[in-house]
Amino acid sequence: MNDPFNQELPHKDEAERTVLGAMLQSRAAIDEARQKITENDFYQPNNKTIYRLICDLSDQHGDVDTTLLCMTLTERKMLDHVGGLNYVGKLIDYAPTTSNVGIYADMVKDAAKRRDIIAIGTRIAQMGHANDADTDSIIGNALDEAFHIGEDDSSTDYKDIYTVSTDMLDHLDKIQKGEIAEGVHTGFRDIDDVTHGLQPGQMIVVAGRPAMGKSTLGMDFARNAAIHDNQCTVVFSLEMSREEIAQRLFSAETNIPLNVFRDPSQMTDERWRTVNGFWQKLEDKPLYIDDSANLKVPDIRAKCRRLKETKDLKLVVVDYLQLMSSGRMTENRQQEVSDFSRQFKLLAKELQVPVVILSQLNRNVEMRADKVPQMSDLRESGSIEQDADVVFLVHRPDAYDKEDRPGEADIIMAKHRNGPTETFLLSLGPTASSKTCRRAIRPESDPQKKIEGNRSWERKSPPKWKPSPRK
Repeated sequence: MNDPFNQELPHKDEAERTVLGAMLQSRAAIDEARQKITENDFYQPNNKTIYRLICDLSDQHGDVDTTLLCMTLTERKMLDHVGGLNYVGKLIDYAPTTSNVGIYADMVKDAAKRRDIIAIGTRIAQMGHANDADTDSIIGNALDEAFHIGEDDSSTDYKDIYTVSTDMLDHLDKIQKGEIAEGVHTGFRDIDDVTHGLQPGQMIVVAGRPAMGKSTLGMDFARNAAIHDNQCTVVFSLEMSREEIAQRLFSAETNIPLNVFRDPSQMTDERWRTVNGFWQKLEDKPLYIDDSANLKVPDIRAKCRRLKETKDLKLVVVDYLQLMSSGRMTENRQQEVSDFSRQFKLLAKELQVPVVILSQLNRNVEMRADKVPQMSDLRESGSIEQDADVVFLVHRPDAYDKEDRPGEADIIMAKHRNGPTETFLLSLGPTASSKTCRRAIRPESDPQKKIEGNRSWERKSPPKWKPSPRK
């Protein structure tokens, strides 16, 4: 049997020459080829050099023909290096027409992807043989490498503003007609009224001091999306075990106090019937829990990509940021946390899902007289507030004074990139959930009129979008 590691790498020499021959006859062929392939997609070094030079000459002169190419190669003393006058002169013979340049460019790209598969497989094998590497890091890096197989870096990433605006208005029209959801609903009507749901591509930060309820709020978002709206949701928990999360979920959904799940002697027959009824409803609910120890961002990214491809992932919750580690020795913890924050923002954009990140606040909160948190209190990194699209700060007055609004929490929307900020009041109970949520009442409040800074604006009915038939 042939040894796969000693076989010649996949390549399409004739397709490479045909692409180059077409490019020497038409500037349109040059543009089409450049949208599909790069110089690194060519296998033969001489073809790679010719392609790069044709692109450079086209940028300077527009059309490129065999004469201009040969003159330039001669001036740069590269003509013999690419095969001589005879080789370059025969390139146009491989392309009797330029209309099929895209087909041959696809063949070149396909061969390049196959070589990438082989190269990535070799690197993964080398990772496995590295004795000094962390196994979990190897798995995460291997999954990351495998995911990028076939990614096309030569495709057109730009769109004209008419196409962009048409897509945007079509999306708005579908939301207005109820054909698609406007975002991932949190389960709290007043929050959803302001945010219109957690939006795809957004990084949402829920921050607070310990025992303020940030994990409860994050789980409220997750269970509403998965249990009530049937949207695929994954929770990565570095703080609580899967069993603890399940206890909180059952407590929140059945209205049975959380302590009952930790003291079975309080579980009456009636409570067992309630628990069994809810348990049966969970069979087809798309909520996934991962409490793996030492989770790293590459691991989370790989798992989210898999869920996006197989389950149409809609929401990611990470509890919480400061418990994460890169697995590398570092003297700058602030820079490490900043890197985590940026990577989660990029993950949200890549998968087009909202990513909810729970975060700790530093002790500066407790040094203030009113104990009210601010965005600057985000612990270990200023990049978190920069990367976040929405920041919720959780504040419980009764944590500092038991007589000060017991059982209530303020959810301060300190940042909202795409809209106004608000403060919401949450009522808490003995179960592991937030019971009710409403906007804080302000003296100047008017249901049809709000104040944003020094600017007042009135809510108006949106105009109807009637897209014209596409040609």
